[in-house]
Amino acid sequence: MAVQSAVKSGPSAFDQLDPPDKEIALDCVHCGFCLPTCPTYLVLGNEMDSPRGRIYLIREASEGRIGLTDNFAKHMNLCLLCRACETACPSGVKFGFLMESARGQIERHYQYSPSTRRFRELVLHTFTDLGRLRAIAGLLRFYQRVGLQTLVRASGILRLFGRLGQMEAFLPAIPDGRLRKELSDVLPAKGERRGRVGLLIGCVQRFFFPQVNSATARVLSENGYEVVIPPDQGCCGSLLVHEGDRERGKELARKTIDAFERARVDLVVVNAAGCGSIMKEYWELLHGDPAYAQRADAFSKKVRDVSQLLAQAPLNGRLHPVKRTVTYHDACHLAHGQKVRQEPRTILKAIPGIRFVELAESDFCCGSAGIYNLLHPEPAQQFLDRKIERLKETGAEVVVSGNPGCSLQIEKGLKQRGLDIRVLHPVELLDWSYRGTEG
Repeated sequence: MAVQSAVKSGPSAFDQLDPPDKEIALDCVHCGFCLPTCPTYLVLGNEMDSPRGRIYLIREASEGRIGLTDNFAKHMNLCLLCRACETACPSGVKFGFLMESARGQIERHYQYSPSTRRFRELVLHTFTDLGRLRAIAGLLRFYQRVGLQTLVRASGILRLFGRLGQMEAFLPAIPDGRLRKELSDVLPAKGERRGRVGLLIGCVQRFFFPQVNSATARVLSENGYEVVIPPDQGCCGSLLVHEGDRERGKELARKTIDAFERARVDLVVVNAAGCGSIMKEYWELLHGDPAYAQRADAFSKKVRDVSQLLAQAPLNGRLHPVKRTVTYHDACHLAHGQKVRQEPRTILKAIPGIRFVELAESDFCCGSAGIYNLLHPEPAQQFLDRKIERLKETGAEVVVSGNPGCSLQIEKGLKQRGLDIRVLHPVELLDWSYRGTEG
């Protein structure tokens, strides 16, 4: 991999809007420590689908030796952006920044097929638009409640709808929209006050897992935090940034910063790993924006995953036993992106009655990776199959995940295998313990 191409260099294939940082690329010494940790390399077996292979391609494009070809776009897009390579890298290469910038170049300059372009736009616009999600969630709940889902799945008609039909397999039971209205704009702190925090309620989390947001707010309140939920918050932009639409991602990042600044909170709490990862890196996303660079840096320093906040001090209040065998899946953007590993385990082990079992390969990607499982269903299924095999080995009744995308993906895999294992967020189990109920 260290051998240079014989092709002469020329003008860079990248434009000057957030090109991949050459200095980051040069930090890679092609040692190969990343290879055993990279899911796409392990499953696909192609050097160009490894971190060092992708960095090689980025350098070639940066130096004008190759263009943004089909081959370049393919290998960049097959990356899960799980960032396991960053955990393994002895040189500290910030691979995630390189990949997000490279995808930004692809998004602007590469010509996807019309069908792929339309599908990407449909998915990205749907999952980042609260109005669309609200309407779709209402329709899907009706679809499930009246029995249409059972009929449609039994008929086999979903096969005729290609990738749209495949998306249907990820549907969880859509909760009643009234659950989203349980949360007030401010929830007072109980006991000794520890601070005032703003809670991001997200997009997928808001409409498909509102119970996680409610549990998060209640648990934070129990532990002395006044919880503020800015009513004008929207999408944080994480999906857009991961998929290369950096300009729209920046727009949503600015709006998120504005909303939480107006709320005047000490910290910003997130219960979705992908959202927290990008919000902690708003400083990088907006570093070239003179109006927001300093504000983004200050904002990023305030962001905490909910498990970080809860694990930093002993839990308040009385905890009732939750007699379940539990295992924990490390969401990639929590374990590798945010370096948060021990805190969720600390919380789970603090709940009386829980039998905690470690999951082998707990930080191996489940294949969700934002919308990866929708854009690349075949490799995503291979990653999921590997994850489900490891889950079976634990004998757990509950698998805990700190990211809604992972929860959807793992729940799909469990249903495929007919396994009776429930998927929950750490704060849901903690909320059960505080309330003395299970479910």
